[in-house]
Parts: sequence; structure tokens; C-alpha cells
Amino acid sequence: MAATAPKRQAIDTRESDLAARAAWLHFVGGLTQSEVAKRLDVPNTRAHRYIARAQAEGLVRIFVDVSSSDCVAMETRLMERFGLSFCRVAMDVPEAGALPLRSLSVAGGDYLMSMITGQAHKIIGIGHGRTIAAAVDAMGRVAANGISFVSMLGGLTRSYAANPYDVIHRLARVSGAESYMLPAPMFVDSARDKQVLIGQSGIAATMSLIGEASLAIVGIGALDAADTNPNAIGGEVTLAGLRAAGAKAEILGQFLDRDGALLNTEFDDRVMAPPLDALRGRDIVAIAGGAGKADAILASLKSGLLTGLIIDEATARTLVGEDGHAVAAE
Repeated sequence: MAATAPKRQAIDTRESDLAARAAWLHFVGGLTQSEVAKRLDVPNTRAHRYIARAQAEGLVRIFVDVSSSDCVAMETRLMERFGLSFCRVAMDVPEAGALPLRSLSVAGGDYLMSMITGQAHKIIGIGHGRTIAAAVDAMGRVAANGISFVSMLGGLTRSYAANPYDVIHRLARVSGAESYMLPAPMFVDSARDKQVLIGQSGIAATMSLIGEASLAIVGIGALDAADTNPNAIGGEVTLAGLRAAGAKAEILGQFLDRDGALLNTEFDDRVMAPPLDALRGRDIVAIAGGAGKADAILASLKSGLLTGLIIDEATARTLVGEDGHAVAAE
């Protein structure tokens, strides 16, 4: 048995080397997958798997050195209108789903990498949502020397794809950063349960680290979209009741009305996350988009909480009034 582990490690190393070589031949050398298969003397299906593996492991990053003057103009207008210090409008690409995950993931992944390499923030808080998970997936490998990531809220959700634990794991894997979870549900059963959990040493240490984060990267949940998934905001949340109370947006398990005012709800004393008002004065960047989230993004911008926004081109046009039926900021 002693010789088995080194042998398996050697096989894994060889497979990783072949995946990297296949990706290099395909993306840099311009070879088709069939040509890659011939060059490596492997079946076409294996060449395809090697290339897919290289992409999944973050060995491949594609840069397009182009900027759209329309997108830059919208970034400027959004920054001026809502007092943002940063805005990135991702150019649209054809997508089948309601969420523009492809464009948002690339822009979000690029932003995350720039925050890591820029070293402006030593502790970065991470929220939840499919867009953030996709942004982490789009990142290439980068050394996060001296930077720590911490989950900003409890992560025991039913939706694994939006699970903050999973996002933290992915960040740690691609960056090597120290990464910390908040080992608790998104919502606990009672305010008393929350106080008990916060008093536990592991959770208390994580909450303290959240308090030191100078940058928070968050998602925005939409309460009035027809396709809103309750699992994405805790599973047990009664959407009908929140909608009746005027909730339009959700950030870190807390809810805003159409004017950006923070609503008092029954969940406030049960959410395992820092109060949104406690985050004012820090950099808070949201990654969000899609037609169904336009009102939620607008409410979040009106709140004054956000200092930065990464958004897709079509939704940005709605917010700046270039599609003929935009919601007004005033």
C-alpha cells in the first residue's frame, strides 16, 4: 500500500500536465480539439476533457482588450447619479437564462482578482448568490498573499450553488487565501438562538473578523421578480409577507423598500449577518444584474449602502433610462 500513493500522485501530476498542454495548444496554438488529440496521442474525447479540466481549474483566462464607449458612459452616469466610487458595466453576450451570469461572472472574477493583486484590502467579506459563485468560478489562479476572505452570513442554505461556504472554499482553492466561514444557518429559529450562537467562540471569532473587513462583496436579491427563489434568501422566508410590507431588495438577509430604506422585519433578529447599517463607511460592491432585478438594484443604489456596482449592459441601460421604460432614481 505504501507505493500506491506516490504512484497515484504521479498519475495526477501527469494528467494535470496534459490538461495544461492541451489548453495551451488549443487556446494559444489555435489547434482544434482533434488536432490537440493527435498531438498528444489521445482520443478526441480525452482531449476535450483535458481542455475542460484546464478551464475548471483556472488555468485558462481569456482577455479581450476592448472597451465599449457606451458601457463607459453608463458607468459614469451610474457613478454620478448614485454616488458610487466604482462601477463596471459588463458587455452583454447571448445567454439562455434570466440571469446574465456569463458577462457578470467575467467582470466579477476580474474585479476579485484585481482586489487580490492590488492589496488595498487585507480582509474581504463575501456575500451570497449565484453571481458571486459564478464570479469566483471565472477567476484564474492568483496568489492572495496576506489577504483573508470571510463569509458575511450564515450559509446553511438549501441552494448549494449559492452557498457561501462553497464560495469560500472555491476562493481558498484558487487563491490560497486564508478563508473563514460563519458556521451557522442564514436564519436561526429565534433571537435568543442568535445570541447563543454569537456567544460561541468559533462564531464570535468569525463575526469579529467580519467587523474588520474593509471591503464587502455582496449579491442583491429581488423580492418581486416572478422567478424569485426563496432558497436563495434562506428558504423559510415568506416572500408574500415581505412583498406586502413593501420589500424590493435583499442584501445579506435584510430587506429594503423601493426607496432604499431598511425595513424592520421579523427576520432581523434572526439573521446571522452584520446589520447593514454597521457596514456604512466601508467599501460595499454589489455584483448583480438581469431584468428581473432592475427594481431591486435600484432600491439598493438608493439606500446609499453601495460604493460600487458590477452590472450587465442591458440592466444598466434600464437604470440610466436608455430603454424607454426605466425606473426613475428620484
